Amino acid sequence: MSFNILAVGQSGRLEFEAILLAASLRHSDPGFTGKLCIAEPQPGGKWPGDPRMTPRTRALLADLGAEILPFKARIFGADYPNGNKIEALLALPEGPFLFLDTDTLVTGPLSTIPFDFTRPSASMRRENTWPQVELYGPTLTQTWKSLYDRFGLDFASSLDPNQPAEYWQRFLYFNAGWFFHESPARFGSRFLAWATEIRDAPPAELVCQEIFPWLDQIALPLVIHSLGGGRPGPDLAALDGSATCHYRTLPLLYARESDHAVAVLEAVAHDKTIRQTLRHWEAMKAMVYRNKGRKVRAMFDRDRLPRREQVIRNTLKREGFWIR
Repeated sequence: MSFNILAVGQSGRLEFEAILLAASLRHSDPGFTGKLCIAEPQPGGKWPGDPRMTPRTRALLADLGAEILPFKARIFGADYPNGNKIEALLALPEGPFLFLDTDTLVTGPLSTIPFDFTRPSASMRRENTWPQVELYGPTLTQTWKSLYDRFGLDFASSLDPNQPAEYWQRFLYFNAGWFFHESPARFGSRFLAWATEIRDAPPAELVCQEIFPWLDQIALPLVIHSLGGGRPGPDLAALDGSATCHYRTLPLLYARESDHAVAVLEAVAHDKTIRQTLRHWEAMKAMVYRNKGRKVRAMFDRDRLPRREQVIRNTLKREGFWIR
């Protein structure tokens, strides 16, 4: 089945990441028959100034086969940039879609993954980031159940019975780096409405919780559950596996990702058709073109990485290799 891929591009780092995403898709999945849509916020609305990409980037993305989709950020914008992915969905043509965070490298054929777009799902490559339990505050169960109750959802059926009570992995919680469904209009309108309500009128159980930057990941499991979806099965293992790498930053990619992901990054980055543009991205210039990524890679044992990403980040910052 053909499907569209949606990512967000705007001025600054995200436009370079969009180029890398588009080039890696062409490199790793030349048989992909859908559209790669790069949603671009427009001036006005909730974005001050002009958030659009440079004409050079826009032309290069078109050469790489991407289609630019303009959209107006009316709800989130600069107040919550992660909200781009929510509002951008409503600009996508109707049909099955896969959303990818722009800081994603395509490392294998997405077109061979057996998606069931009627059963939405999302990335399980996440940590215990939300909610944080206060000493005398609501339990995890009380916090999550308040959200399911707010939107009229069955809470019990969302739980993983194989996990202990009050353990964070018992609850449906995703990383919003990728998700998919058959209808961007249905998914996006519900995502937007529920994220807005959680922001503006959260249940009492959330009074001590940080809503930002986790809002998209708070609302996402509710939307997926309401549309008949859930945790991804083994048929989707290539996502966050052999087909995609959500690297977040280039230093993190070199620190912890596979040799194959590094090889794809370097092959794509040295393509002469995009190299002159990517050289304007300081992280790319340092990590790839000046070979600092190889020094980062030598600092970590991929078989014995720290369990928490923050430990890796702190090491990179301490050694002077943290750059986005």
